Amino acid sequence: MTGDWVSLFSGGKDSSWALYRAMESDLDVSRLLTVHPAGDSYMYHTPATRLAALAAESVGIDLVELEPDDFGADDVDDAGAQGDDELEPMEAALRELAADRDIDLAGVTAGAVESEFQTSRIRGMCDRLGIELFAPLWGEDPVELAEAMFDAGFEIRIVQVAAYGLDESWLGRRYDAAALAELLELREEYGVHPLGEGGEFETYVVDGPHMNRRIDLEYETVWEGDRGHIDVTDATLR
Repeated sequence: MTGDWVSLFSGGKDSSWALYRAMESDLDVSRLLTVHPAGDSYMYHTPATRLAALAAESVGIDLVELEPDDFGADDVDDAGAQGDDELEPMEAALRELAADRDIDLAGVTAGAVESEFQTSRIRGMCDRLGIELFAPLWGEDPVELAEAMFDAGFEIRIVQVAAYGLDESWLGRRYDAAALAELLELREEYGVHPLGEGGEFETYVVDGPHMNRRIDLEYETVWEGDRGHIDVTDATLR
């Protein structure tokens, strides 16, 4: 799997783990690609994606960003159609990178865990582009994945919650072994996925073995009755 790799990257734990595993596997990741959806998305991690640039700076890999204006404005009622539409600007960006004579595009990394909706579309995109897909989280046990992230030294913060059992106290909390133990209890009671695969919570990685500098966050919490997120007021590389 020689050549240049692009890591689909939000700054969250799953895409960061895919990037880390790719680097461990000696894949030459020469670009990170971040999508900034305008609102809710079927395909992409949405909260705190603006912090991906700071994470990319810490990792030391060039970042390509897709803005909301890159997406079609038409509203669609069908989730599948919206997923297909959302994929188009990413595929166009990858085609543009592949056309760069200084890049020999070999494949992309993705942090998908269980979502066939996302993975099938990314796999289809890779097939059309004639490139490989590296998805090291796909089909793996979620608890073992979380524990592997902790053991590797990932420092992960919860930046959004939207599930029964998760209150405002979870916002900004470190996602670690203690949090995982509580999430497993909530899985029994409410069906909360331990990795937040159903959108129960979203994360941001502030430090890890793939990063050169830790990211310090200052934020306020925003709570909206049964869900909430952090509003980052300052973010700096230590």
